[in-house]
Amino acid sequence: MNHSHLFNADQQLQQRMLPGVSRTFALTIPQLNEPLATVVTNAYLLCRVADTIEDDNLLSQADKAAWHQQLYLVLLNELDAEEFSAALESQLSPITPVSEKELINNLPAVIRCFRCFNSIQQQSLLRCITIMLQGMPKFQRNISVAGLLDMQSLENYCYCVAGVVGEMLTELFCHYSAAIAVNQERLMELAPCFGQGLQMTNILQDFWIDRQRGVCWLPQDIFRQHGVDLASLNMDDHREVMRHIFRGLIKYTIAHLQKALEYSMLIPASERGIRRFTLWSLGLAVLTLRNLDKQNNRNQETKTKINRKTVKLAILVLNTSCHNNLLLKYLFNLFTRKLR
Repeated sequence: MNHSHLFNADQQLQQRMLPGVSRTFALTIPQLNEPLATVVTNAYLLCRVADTIEDDNLLSQADKAAWHQQLYLVLLNELDAEEFSAALESQLSPITPVSEKELINNLPAVIRCFRCFNSIQQQSLLRCITIMLQGMPKFQRNISVAGLLDMQSLENYCYCVAGVVGEMLTELFCHYSAAIAVNQERLMELAPCFGQGLQMTNILQDFWIDRQRGVCWLPQDIFRQHGVDLASLNMDDHREVMRHIFRGLIKYTIAHLQKALEYSMLIPASERGIRRFTLWSLGLAVLTLRNLDKQNNRNQETKTKINRKTVKLAILVLNTSCHNNLLLKYLFNLFTRKLR
């Protein structure tokens, strides 16, 4: 098989694996034109490998650090990808999802794709993953139901797992399009806010599920101000207070998503694929926050999800309006009015 055919096969394998590890990205990434779609898919899969290592319940903290360092060396082409893949797969917990095991098993194909990218693309991905590998463990290895220390800790966590992804995407978008690069300075300022808005939505959505596995990403200081100790939280004793706190956190998240809207509107209307990519993520986040607010922060054992009919309708509306900034502002204000 020649180089071109091998790259095409690896590219197709990436596309096939993506839905198994992220239904959201499997929905949004295909909106991008090539070569962006392949590069962004590759970036997400590499980040997912790092997450799989970090989330493994059998690996010690020292083992996780060692595997992350080896992943970094693989990206630098200083360690063989096949050897790394085989060794890591043999050490994963039996409860690791099948889709993630498949990703680890096929990591050599993902790495081959990575090495076919140009230097700017490679450096952008490498910077993102390096920051994640260095920052993510500082939070995840000390987390408990007691939550993060304060709001600044939450912002720092959101940056190293999501904000830096926004910066990477911005670099890739600007490299892809000179018209986008005109606004690169402002886009780079807004990118971490975009990432934080999406990450905060996930944190709020998963709050009760995370607590069942001994994890909380919300800040202790916000709850302590209202007389709530996250470590011993009893929903029945603090229902109204929790509703008030969550409303405040939703409002905080909406403020970040408003900056995500500004980010999307700075993308030239002619770049419809990139606009759809950003706006779909933004729109689904807003709908998720609306659902959370309607539920009055009830104790949920399953994740709050947007039904397929609503997703399809949201996509239709966003596709119709994605070129019109005035209409986008109107829709955002309409759907977030009660959340502010």
